[in-house]
Amino acid sequence: MEFLNYAFMQRALLAAVLVGITAPAVGIYLVQRRQALMGDGIGHVAMTGVGLGFLLSTSPVWMATAVSVLGAVLMELIRWYGRTRGDIALAMLFYGGMAGGVMLINLAPGGSNANLTSYLFGSLSTVSPSDVTAICVLAAFVLLVTLGLRRQLFAVSQDEEFARVTGLPVRALNLLTAVTAAVTVTVAMRVVGLLLVSALMVVPVAAAQQLTRSFTVTFVIAVAIGVAVTVSGTVTSYYQDVPPGATIVLLTIAAFLALTALATPLARRRARAAAAARPAPDPAECAVPAARGAADEVGV
Repeated sequence: MEFLNYAFMQRALLAAVLVGITAPAVGIYLVQRRQALMGDGIGHVAMTGVGLGFLLSTSPVWMATAVSVLGAVLMELIRWYGRTRGDIALAMLFYGGMAGGVMLINLAPGGSNANLTSYLFGSLSTVSPSDVTAICVLAAFVLLVTLGLRRQLFAVSQDEEFARVTGLPVRALNLLTAVTAAVTVTVAMRVVGLLLVSALMVVPVAAAQQLTRSFTVTFVIAVAIGVAVTVSGTVTSYYQDVPPGATIVLLTIAAFLALTALATPLARRRARAAAAARPAPDPAECAVPAARGAADEVGV
């Protein structure tokens, strides 16, 4: 446990725990809405914010937050009004965000593509005290939304038409979900990286769904998996000198495979128990013949 003696590891572990909580907390709504790759798209857009941060000599985290929130709102507007050409507009937004980030960081004084590496794939040593402050504030916002409005967000994620009939502000809640996802991306980029954060938002939820279909239980298990893999990946990265983002994602996929292997025999056992609990059918001699039953219905 000597790694706890280092200030950079303390900051990295705190950020990892917050990322492990917030990413699945938002991801569960994206999975329900069948927008599992939304985090990946926002990550591309956030690169422009990182580049602007370097160019303007401001905090890349806060600038990435502003740009990714704007990008998430545009994504929702395209989803509402884009119709047949919505996928093309989204592709242009994603690729333009990535290209803009690379261009801006090269225009920044002393900037180069090497500066993007820690934001793309995560880095332990570059999590600064100001980054931790920003991550804590943003994580508090994410948890406030995902927990405080969980019933409304779940209703909209399951069935927008039903939610609209019940009087919920569907468009406002969709926008809030998109903004929260954008904030989560910027929370996670220092630990997991912009290109890999989507996996942490989706895979823990998919792993939890292998064991249960209850929303609340899935939420709890997904967050537990998220915290376990982010902390384990951060510690492994310290000892083995490997990229933390890649390590965390690989551990997340391993957890998914393990739970899938565990869920298969459990599902078979539940199916056998359910079959055994069904009432026995009527004896053949007491059953009404199908042909006679049909004839009786027409008065024969």
